[in-house]
This record gives sequence, C-alpha cells and structure tokens, in this order.
Amino acid sequence: GPAVAKEIVLYRNEKGRFNNRKQLLDVAKIGPKTFEQSAGFLRIRDGVNSLDNTAVHPESYPIVEKMATKLNVTTNELIGNQNLLKRIDLEEFVTEQVGLLTLNDIMAELAKPGRDPRSEFVAITFTEGVNSLDDLEVDMILEGVVTNVTNFGAFVDIGVHQDGLVHVSHLSHRYIKTPTEVIKVGDRVKVKVLEVDIARRRISLSIKDSQPAPVRTQAERPTRPQINRGQIETQNKVEIKQDTRTKTFEKPSQEVQRSNIQKPVEKAPDTTNLADKLSAAWAKNRLK
Repeated sequence: GPAVAKEIVLYRNEKGRFNNRKQLLDVAKIGPKTFEQSAGFLRIRDGVNSLDNTAVHPESYPIVEKMATKLNVTTNELIGNQNLLKRIDLEEFVTEQVGLLTLNDIMAELAKPGRDPRSEFVAITFTEGVNSLDDLEVDMILEGVVTNVTNFGAFVDIGVHQDGLVHVSHLSHRYIKTPTEVIKVGDRVKVKVLEVDIARRRISLSIKDSQPAPVRTQAERPTRPQINRGQIETQNKVEIKQDTRTKTFEKPSQEVQRSNIQKPVEKAPDTTNLADKLSAAWAKNRLK
C-alpha cells in the first residue's frame, strides 16, 4: 500500500538506486511474505539480473536458467530472442510444482521483457465550464466515467465533485436484468442531465436519453398471432368439429376458420325460485 511505497522511496533516497530485487528485503515494512506477493510487479532496470526487469517472479528464475543452459546460452541471450525461445520444449520443464500454464506465462514474459501489462490510460476531459452543481442544467449532454455499479444503477463522475446516479431504467434502450450487463467501473459514457437537486446534492442522469433509440428491424418487430385454420382434405362435403359444434362446408377448396364456427345457443337457466313455483301452483288449484 501507500505506506510500503513511501518506505521504498525513502530507502532509494538514502541508499541510491536498486540493483536487484533482493534489496527490497532491506526495506522497512517489506518482509518475506510481502516480497513474495510484490516482487513480480516491481521492475529493476539496468540491474545485475536482466530477469529483474520482467514479470518473471524470482521463484521462477531457476527454471529460466535451466532453459538457457539447455540451449547453451546465457539468460541475457535468451530474453527477447524469439528464435531461441521457439526451440524450448516446455514439456521437459513440467514438474509437480510448475505446470504448463505457469511455463506459458514465463515464455510470454521472456518474449516481451519489460512490457507493461496495463492498458493505456486515457484521461477523461470533462465539459469545460461545468465545475460544480450550480453549473448543471437539465438536458445537458456531458461526458463522464463510471465510478461504481450497484443493483439499482450506476454512479458517474461528470466533474462537479459529486457523482450522479443513472438508474437502471436509464442505462439502456433494451431490457436488462442487472446493470453489469451493459456497464462496468471505468467505462467512459455520455449522459443527459435529468434533474439536479442542489439542496440534497443529488444528480439524476440518463445514458439512454443521451443517444438516439435504435431502429428496430423487421425481424425484431413482434409478429401478429397466427389464426388457427383447418384445411379441407376431401373433394366432397367436409364437417369441421370443435367440441360439440359442427359446421358443414360445400366447397372443397374453402379454407375454414374456427372463428367462423357458430357457438350453439345455450338454454337460459331457470331462475324461478321455489316460492314462486308454489304460489303459482296454489293459485292454479283455487281456480279449479
């Protein structure tokens, strides 16, 4: 961390430049465990051992030395020499502790020694004149960088010392289950300002509204539901049955739609109650 980095700088200022990686063990706060975890990330340029300027870990130095010995060359001659590296049979150096995966990593580093595995950092340029919440206006289109992703959306730094929130519903024109489907920390994005609450220091942003909606192709548009049809197969009359309903068609070439089949008229239920029936029967008997 920062404390260890500070000790390395202090040691270098007092003792001079490092000549090899082992000198790191003389730095305060760097013990054997810290050295084991960090040695592969520290480079010693123009040092005693050229492997110190590669990502090959000191624990793997003996393997590289065996490779060089196998080819009757020095370690310095092996590093960066593609012709020599092609002659190495990795199977000969596989052990219980070191597998092909580790050996392939070593070979990749020997092929390009001193390379920086990190991608090039491109600094983002925030909109000129927009430096605080007071400078923000609704409908502004700004550039920003994603600083955090949560289940409900993403936070974006737009250069006003207060990150704005892009709700998950404003991340994409298409439906997404989680924000990580379309965005990650470090992404550079364009956003539209939806709302600014200076009192509560809240900024609502939208990535979706900062770009035009995609044009849906014919293949992406939903198709109309197909009508269930019955095709006549006989040359004479045909009867189409559906449940208890039957309809006969005279023309053999006619295409039948089930929607054409008339539902049978059902008899209305008798809603006369028992009291009404008894009253009617009593009145009928009195007239006799």
